[in-house]
Amino acid sequence: MPVTVLARRRIHSLRTRPLGDFVERALKHLGQASAEVCVSLVSDAEIQALNRQYRHKDRPTDVLAFPVREGERIPGDEQHLGDVVISVDTARRQAEEHGRSLEEELATLLIHGLLHLLGYDHERSPAEARKMRRLERRLAATVGPLRLRGEFLT
Repeated sequence: MPVTVLARRRIHSLRTRPLGDFVERALKHLGQASAEVCVSLVSDAEIQALNRQYRHKDRPTDVLAFPVREGERIPGDEQHLGDVVISVDTARRQAEEHGRSLEEELATLLIHGLLHLLGYDHERSPAEARKMRRLERRLAATVGPLRLRGEFLT
């Protein structure tokens, strides 16, 4: 189950392996052990451009998910679920606002993005939002913590 983690333009100083390992554990718990996912860590400016282009919202956001839809799959790459893009700038701010570590915030955003790749959508209805939040909490407890061991520079 290949998980690719990209840190764009050296805006972040980290080893990507702990993030990939976390995503692999989450995928296993979601019954998607053979799935492939690409995670990109970007700046607020980069995620704002994507948010504007794909969601018509001209502002940064914390996480975007781009699922591969049926009929769009590349032959020989049937296991690719899609891409998750996270703004580390926004993740840092949200972690501080919520009194959490950056690791906890990134874990939450990774799980949130993976659930979107699997078709969950909290904007569809209040019931779907509750279902997604419950699953996020359950996965966070089951998958275990994301341990970056101080690999992000402040």
